[in-house]
Amino acid sequence: MSKVARSLYTPLSVATGVGGGLLAGSLFGQIWKRIGDNDPEPPDPKDLTQSAKTVFIAAAIQGLIIGVVRASLQRASAHGYKAMTHELPPS
Repeated sequence: MSKVARSLYTPLSVATGVGGGLLAGSLFGQIWKRIGDNDPEPPDPKDLTQSAKTVFIAAAIQGLIIGVVRASLQRASAHGYKAMTHELPPS
C-alpha cells in the first residue's frame, strides 16, 4: 500500500469512527425513549435506585447498537476505499 493511500485512509477512518459514535448514540437515545419506562434518559449504572435488570437491558441494547453501527460503517468505508483506490484498506 502506498503512503498516499494510507494517509487518505487514516482521516477517513477517524471521521467514520466519530460519525458512527454520534449516530449510534442518537439512535440509542431514540430507541430508549420508546422502550424505556417513560424515562427519556437511559439509566445510570451508578444510580442504585434503578433496578439492575433495567440497567443491564439498557447496556445490552446500547452495546448492540454501537456494535452494529460501527461494523456497518467500517464495512462501508472499506468498500468505498477499495472502489476509489482499487486496493484493500489497511488492517
